[in-house]
Amino acid sequence: MTQLREIYYCEKCGNVVEVLNEGAPALVCCGVPMEKLEAKTEDASTEKHVPYVEEKDGGILVKVGQNTAHPMLENHYIKFIEVLTSSKVYRKELKPEEAPEAFFTLKKEDVLEVREWCNLHGLWKS
Repeated sequence: MTQLREIYYCEKCGNVVEVLNEGAPALVCCGVPMEKLEAKTEDASTEKHVPYVEEKDGGILVKVGQNTAHPMLENHYIKFIEVLTSSKVYRKELKPEEAPEAFFTLKKEDVLEVREWCNLHGLWKS
């Protein structure tokens, strides 16, 4: 059964879906069940994926790659950065050539989870 805020992926077409209304027994795309994604939490390569949160005046800055920014190329980039609180989801959608970061006007203590989606390496969280 699907749960609120889960993210699913279609291996056939690349469709990504976030659950907004929980309860469906399964999600199907292109005639096959979608894969429920489990966010990774540890970088194992030189490319950095784990989101890093910095407290700033008036909010938080989320960077993908604390000391080394994630590539933002046409064929390899961060599609979105998301911040989850107990009552809201904040999302910034990104494009190639943009910086892999996003500023959100909320308090760091309100953040439950931060996650991002890399078009090549999937879902990551901190």
